[in-house]
Amino acid sequence: MSNIAFIGLGIMGAPMAAHLARAGHQVVGYDVLPKGLDALVAAGGTAAADIAEAVAAAEIVITMLPQDEHVEEVFYGGLLDNAKPGTLYIDFSTIKPETSAKVAAAGRERGLRVLDAPVSGGEKGAVDAVLSIMVGGAAEDFAAARPVFEVVGKTFELVGGNGAGQYVKAANQLIVGGTYALVAEAIVLMEAAGVDAKAGLDVIAGGLAASRILDLKRDSMLARQFQPGFRIDLHHKDMGIATAAARSADVALPMTAQVAQLIAAARAQGHGPLDHSALLKVVEDLSGRAS
Repeated sequence: MSNIAFIGLGIMGAPMAAHLARAGHQVVGYDVLPKGLDALVAAGGTAAADIAEAVAAAEIVITMLPQDEHVEEVFYGGLLDNAKPGTLYIDFSTIKPETSAKVAAAGRERGLRVLDAPVSGGEKGAVDAVLSIMVGGAAEDFAAARPVFEVVGKTFELVGGNGAGQYVKAANQLIVGGTYALVAEAIVLMEAAGVDAKAGLDVIAGGLAASRILDLKRDSMLARQFQPGFRIDLHHKDMGIATAAARSADVALPMTAQVAQLIAAARAQGHGPLDHSALLKVVEDLSGRAS
């Protein structure tokens, strides 16, 4: 068991930190909001007053934060100066590959071992501890992190050096966004044609077009229930990462660009706080069938 500092106890981070505490790790958490800290304490962890206190005695430091600026604020605003040399730093956040590479280089200069490890699975995946984890960094650091990954995830792979995990997460998010858009179009088509859309999606989910999104979201999309498991606002940020990654890799991703614009439209229409399955609302609007 390890001494773990967990910074960022939001929708995803809070259940992940709680799993680690229940597994027997000594988990010290920090967040700017008390809700996540209370959940960690209830699971057997402890709360720190600030970043410096959280990381001072940690063998492993974990962050799960919304955007690049939050990761850099935590990393340069307390983590880097207070973590012990040799500490393993795992960043579960989804950020730009360039930011992950920059943080890793700065960490190595201070003797830290750094992994970028963005996750997929949403809130339910975090609660059920079945996340898919895409890891960039050194093989020996990946091996050292396995006890953490085994507690919070179901699938985890080392995909390359620092920053590589973020490229794979960008690929993941473009597939997720594209699938939501196509499921939305399928619903609009079937409903407009007078077809039983529920029965239609049930059949589709049993064939070649089956997907995790159809398994988890078809009923809530048909009911127009868009409580956030993963918000449009965050997927908008992720699609920006994906399109920027395409530019840096000098490749053309035309479908990604189109999905990014649909998600941007959802955000512009005020749907940013809703689940990313709310792309259905945008597709309905385009067809003049707003619900």
